[in-house]
Amino acid sequence: MMTELPIDQVRTLLAVVDEGTFDAAAAALHVTPSAVSQRIKTLEQRVGRVLLMRTKPVRPTESGQVVVRFARQLAALNEDARRELGIAGEPGPARLSIAVNADSLATWFLPAVLRVPRDPPVCFELYREDETRTAELLREGRVMAAVTSSPDPVAGCLVRPLGLARYLPAANPEFLARHRSGRLRRWLPGAPVIVFDQADELQDLFVRALSGVDAAEHRHHVPTSEGFRDAVAAGLGWGLVPEPQARPLLESGALVELEPGLHWDVPLYWQQWKLDVRALALVADTITAAAAESLHALPS
Repeated sequence: MMTELPIDQVRTLLAVVDEGTFDAAAAALHVTPSAVSQRIKTLEQRVGRVLLMRTKPVRPTESGQVVVRFARQLAALNEDARRELGIAGEPGPARLSIAVNADSLATWFLPAVLRVPRDPPVCFELYREDETRTAELLREGRVMAAVTSSPDPVAGCLVRPLGLARYLPAANPEFLARHRSGRLRRWLPGAPVIVFDQADELQDLFVRALSGVDAAEHRHHVPTSEGFRDAVAAGLGWGLVPEPQARPLLESGALVELEPGLHWDVPLYWQQWKLDVRALALVADTITAAAAESLHALPS
């Protein structure tokens, strides 16, 4: 009966996933490719499941994701313990991988990061992903924490509410003058629209709530938060602009609200591994406090 996962095999699996191939993992671990292959085979036999898809690059299966997540958590705990014990000389900075959506990165998240205490020192590895997909990076074990739109905790994670990210439907004044005709729900579905990328459903959700149909097929993909804002201001199409980015442009007249007072809110949550790691706890507390100041309150 299996009682534990051998650490060397678990670390080898993580190396293969991170490096992408068995040969690259062997070079990183300073062993032979056959040794890597044998460790993975033994681990798969031990758990009774296939852990890796032998693609290029190698990808973990659903079971493999569980082991990868365990390996990263083990590495984080080991690093935290060594830092507290002062083992191997001067400890380096803690490394935290966090998935965050582009609009948060462009508005409130980076200022929040600057408020994180510098003891212990932290190196951030940020992954930019849509808020509807950041939880998947947690599930895969690629990140330790994420800003997500899902309140449902990923296995092995805890959830904290952050707040509502508010978006304002806006357009260039000339664009609005050309396309506005009657009630918003009648003309908006046919008007050119800006979307972040092919996976961005925000504008479709908004139009669907108004009129029961998706936004226009005449759509432009602009995959940066700042570029999205600038494309709307330039008159390429209408779009849902994050409130902090929209306000200055509305005040200057570069943008006009499609309908005064109308907005679209996206709930955001902080999810992280259930680990007693000091740096991760400090970051979580700081991000949560900063979000409470920057975002609108979630309904009770």
